[in-house]
This record gives sequence, C-alpha cells and structure tokens, in this order.
Amino acid sequence: MKHSSKFLLAALMALAAFAAGAQEFRIGVVNIDRIFREANSAKAAQAKLEQEFGKRDKEVVDLGAQLKTLSDKFDREAPTLSETQRANRQKQLIDQDREFQRKRREFQEDLNARKNEELQQVIERANKVVKAVAETEKYDLVLQEAVYANPKHDITDKVIKALNASR
Repeated sequence: MKHSSKFLLAALMALAAFAAGAQEFRIGVVNIDRIFREANSAKAAQAKLEQEFGKRDKEVVDLGAQLKTLSDKFDREAPTLSETQRANRQKQLIDQDREFQRKRREFQEDLNARKNEELQQVIERANKVVKAVAETEKYDLVLQEAVYANPKHDITDKVIKALNASR
C-alpha cells in the first residue's frame, strides 16, 4: 500500500510536470496549398508559366481542333470515297493523330518540368519565411501537412503576409 501511494504520487507529479511543459510547447500549421494559391510569388510564377507556355498551348489546342475537324470530315465523306482514297485518308489521319499526341505529350512534359522548377522556388522561399516566423514567434514545431489542425494553430496567413512583404 505504501509503495502504491508513492508510485501514484510520483505519477501525478510527472503528469503535472508534463502538462506544464506541454502548455509551453507551441505548434503551428501551414497550408502549402493556400500559399500556392494566395502568395504573390506563387501567382507570379503561374503568370510566368502562362506567358512562357501560352503560345505552345494554343498551338496544341488548335492542332487538336484541326485534327477533329479532319476526322469529322472523313467520317462524313468515307462512304463516298473509293477504297484507296479511304485508306490513304485514314493513314493520313493516323499519322496526324500520332504527331498531335507526340506534340501534346512533349508540351505536357516541358510544362510539368518548368512548373516543378517554379514551385520548388516558391517552396524554398516559403520554408525560409516559415522558419523566420517560427523563430520570431517562438514556435517549437511547424507542420506543413496534417490530417486535422485546430484553426488557432494555423499560421498560413502570417506566412503569406511575410512572403508578400519580402518580395
């Protein structure tokens, strides 16, 4: 009995010490998706990509529309064409479709590579700002992804303001 009361007292003291320490532990959460949507640097990166790839995107879209028009025309005219004409037009459409698919794939790969480069720069700048905010406001831990976070721990607005101010 004597030992269990001493153990219980020690456990309660440890729990009280842990609770006191836990109150001083500050946690912040940052929503990186919001930073990508709302930070000026992310918006500038998006505008830069649109300027850089807008012309190629339009060319690929136009090429796709042109191919669809030719395909529809072929479908309408196919019953009236001779077998050789039909085979030749089909081969042309297949070749054009293959070329369209290649150009679209190359465009998408180039766009994704550049987007990743630009987003990486935004992430690097955001991480520096998160670290500065955490150090200034004495956060012990800052998370970028969480299944759930109480809104009182969300420091995304502070990070976005600091990012926009540092530009």
